[in-house]
Amino acid sequence: MAKEHLKIRVPATSANLGAGFDVFGIALVTPYDIIEFEKSDSTKIVMLGRDSQFIPTDPQRNIAGIVASIMKIPVNITIHRNIPISSGLGSSAAPAAGVAFGINEMFELGLSQNELVQIAAQGEKAVSGAAHADNVAPAIYGGFVIVHKDKIISLYPENIGIVAVHPEIIVSTRHARAILPKQLSLEDISFNTGNAASMVVGMMKNDIRLIGESMVNRVIEDIRSNLIKGYREVKQSAVQAGAAGVTISGSGPTLIAVCRMDERENIAEAMIQAFSEKQVKSEAFITTIGKGVSVIE
Repeated sequence: MAKEHLKIRVPATSANLGAGFDVFGIALVTPYDIIEFEKSDSTKIVMLGRDSQFIPTDPQRNIAGIVASIMKIPVNITIHRNIPISSGLGSSAAPAAGVAFGINEMFELGLSQNELVQIAAQGEKAVSGAAHADNVAPAIYGGFVIVHKDKIISLYPENIGIVAVHPEIIVSTRHARAILPKQLSLEDISFNTGNAASMVVGMMKNDIRLIGESMVNRVIEDIRSNLIKGYREVKQSAVQAGAAGVTISGSGPTLIAVCRMDERENIAEAMIQAFSEKQVKSEAFITTIGKGVSVIE
C-alpha cells in the first residue's frame, strides 16, 4: 500500500575522480539534500534552501518533476537544498536520484537500484545533455561506484578522508563537456587506463596513498583546470598540507582532496587560503565516502 508521506536524504556526489571520466563516482556524507513527498493528483515542486531561487519549479523544467513524469506518477515534492548549484557535487543528480528512489519507495514499485539509476540518468540528460550515470549511481548505491554501459559495480571503502572545496566560480557542465577533445592519443589512453585500474585497487584496499596517486588524468583535467582560477596553486597547497591527491570534482569548479581523516581540517584551510590569495572565495566540506539515498521518515 502506498505511503501518504515520505522524507529522504540524498547525498552529494563526486564523479570522475580524475582517471575515471564518466565511469567513477563516490557518494559523500556531506553535503546532502532532504526531499519530502506527498501523494497528489498532480506534480508540484517546492524549492527551499540553498540556491533555490535559481531553480525553476515548473515540473516540466525541474529535474525532479521530469523524473516523476518519466515514472508516470504525480506527487508533491519539496526539496530542501544544501548542495551548491553548478558545483560539480551532483546538485542535479541528487533530486534526480532522490525522486526516482522516493517514488519507488513510496508507491512500492519494486524497481531495482540499477533500474532507478537508469531512470535518474534520463532526468540528468535534461540538464547536461547526456544520460551519464556517474553521479546518480553513487547517489543511489552509495560508496565508490564504477559505471560501465548498463553495468554498475559498487565498493564501500572506509575511513577515506575527503575535502571538497567549492570556489565561487561558475562552470557550466555543458561547456566543460563541449571543450573536451573527441579523441585521445594511445599514450594518454594507456596512462589514464593505468590510473583507473590503480584507483579501483586503492578503493578495494582502503589505500589512501594509492587512491591519491591514481587521481591524475591526462588531457581532460588539463583542459578543465583552465576554467578554475587558482587550480594549480590550490592543488599544490593541498599536497603540501598532506593530501594524497587532488582532482576536479565532476566538471568543477569544486576540487576534492583525498587524505587521512585526521588531516582534513588542515588541508581544507590550506586550499581555502590558496583560493583567497587568487581573490576567489571558497568553502570547504569536510567529509568522507558515505551511503546512498536513505529514508528518514
